[in-house]
Amino acid sequence: MNSDIARWLKRDPDLKTRNELEQLIEDNNQAELADRFNGRLEFGTAGLRGVVGAGPNRMNRLVIQETATGLGQYLLRTVPDAASKGVVIGYDGRPDSQQFAHDTASVLTAQGIKVYLTVKVAPTPVVAFGVKHLNTAAAVVVTASHNPPEYNGFKVYWGNGAQIIPPQDSGIAEEIDKATKHELPQLSLEAAAEKGLLVWLDDEYYQAYRQTMNSNPLLTNHTEPQAIKVAYTAMHGVGAEMAETLLADAGFTHVHSVAAQREPDGAFPTVKFPNPEEAGAMDLVIAEAKKHDAVLACANDPDADRFAVAVRREDGEYQMLTGDQVGTLFGYYLLSHAPANQNLVGNTIVSSSLLGKIAATLGARYYQTLTGFKWLTNVAMAQQTESHQFLFAYEEALGYTVGSKVWDKDGLSALVAFAQLTAELHAKGQTIWDQLESIYREHGLYVNAQRSIALDPTAAPIGDTLRATPPTEIAGLPIVCTEDYKQSLRIFSDGTVEAIELPVSDVLIYHLQGGARVIVRPSGTEPKLKCYYEVVEPMLHEDTMVHAQQRAQEAMEQLIDKHQQSISN
Repeated sequence: MNSDIARWLKRDPDLKTRNELEQLIEDNNQAELADRFNGRLEFGTAGLRGVVGAGPNRMNRLVIQETATGLGQYLLRTVPDAASKGVVIGYDGRPDSQQFAHDTASVLTAQGIKVYLTVKVAPTPVVAFGVKHLNTAAAVVVTASHNPPEYNGFKVYWGNGAQIIPPQDSGIAEEIDKATKHELPQLSLEAAAEKGLLVWLDDEYYQAYRQTMNSNPLLTNHTEPQAIKVAYTAMHGVGAEMAETLLADAGFTHVHSVAAQREPDGAFPTVKFPNPEEAGAMDLVIAEAKKHDAVLACANDPDADRFAVAVRREDGEYQMLTGDQVGTLFGYYLLSHAPANQNLVGNTIVSSSLLGKIAATLGARYYQTLTGFKWLTNVAMAQQTESHQFLFAYEEALGYTVGSKVWDKDGLSALVAFAQLTAELHAKGQTIWDQLESIYREHGLYVNAQRSIALDPTAAPIGDTLRATPPTEIAGLPIVCTEDYKQSLRIFSDGTVEAIELPVSDVLIYHLQGGARVIVRPSGTEPKLKCYYEVVEPMLHEDTMVHAQQRAQEAMEQLIDKHQQSISN
């Protein structure tokens, strides 16, 4: 047995993972042992996420304890009064989540850091809310969000209420590395409570989130909520209780939950993949909506930070809205209702550019960030002023934040806001589809798509190739501007150059004549290229939505096909 494995067995506090490792040794499963010990789960801006199992390259109690030790040491070193300000800890409904959360609390309190620990499972936004509400130094949520059942994760929020960004991630990672070489002091939860280092967050805390959302001015549009029916699923996650409560508080008396998916169950028995974006994941909530003739079929992902919705059409069938369509509807609705000085809205560079057009028309301020909600909220805090208070941000992967009560995506408040927007339209005799058509007629029909292209792993990096010989057109459309986020430059076809004020990232964006856009982003982990496409189809007065959509779809297919051919050649 090699020394790393022997040392791991000696340090691992969990009989289950020790037995698992000993079985791999007994079976002489060298490939599996190598996979678990030839590296370590990397701590980054998203914290940790990985498959649960024995070894440093898996999620387990020892990895959690080392990670919590590193986080604690970094907090004590960099944040004044970190020990007394403390850390909020919550967790989702996966099998190991409560144990991982309790281990985190034991480690932090042993370092003298006060811990506020939820008494039961908690939606991610409810935990993130606690940072500002309790004025803590940080928060930890043990969750793997919408990943498959075998995963778990460790997500960190900073004292500003947003997810961590550099240099916090690398600073914590350095401290974790040190922690792997030392004993890990721990305090039992009972002893921590006796010392005043552990506070249990009971129902009063959950009610504080509820009351804060109910008093959020952006969620007080009570236009005949009882007139519409809503179907809802928590997708075996932790959102149902709070989602149903907030909808009831807002006056929605016809809410029908999918019983088979209402309770937390980390095995996710009724879905192949607990992500509302995946094919089939919304089937049960759409069936529930049909049963009750509901206008909306809504879902949260398992930790309730994302929101998805399918909307009933005239033919009685239900159609999923894309993240960009929901973001567009929210942007228009919120900017039309918010105070004049609450007008700062943003989305990520791979999300639809339509939000920027809406903001310009309504006299609002618009910003863009790199992908990841951590950027949307951290940049919003930096950019807002008295006359430009933050209002709303979204990313196309079903993440939305309405107002600044939670500085991260919040699928619960998004659910309420979307139901209220739908009820207001219904009271006017209009539908979500009518509203989208109205926006498209004013600004053009925006359609977005994403594809991945497999690359030759032996070829030169695709980004370098594209920079060495920059294309001048894509699919026969001249490139009018190229944004190169690796060089932080915006290069126009006439040779003019501007600086881009965003962190460096290996992303190229090509803006084409006529408004279309192509974004290429090489994967950091495998030989493939992520491509994001946007086409804008003008809508003439005599156009029907069906004809405009057909034209836009044809233009999209042509753009994707010709671009992928050019990359593959």
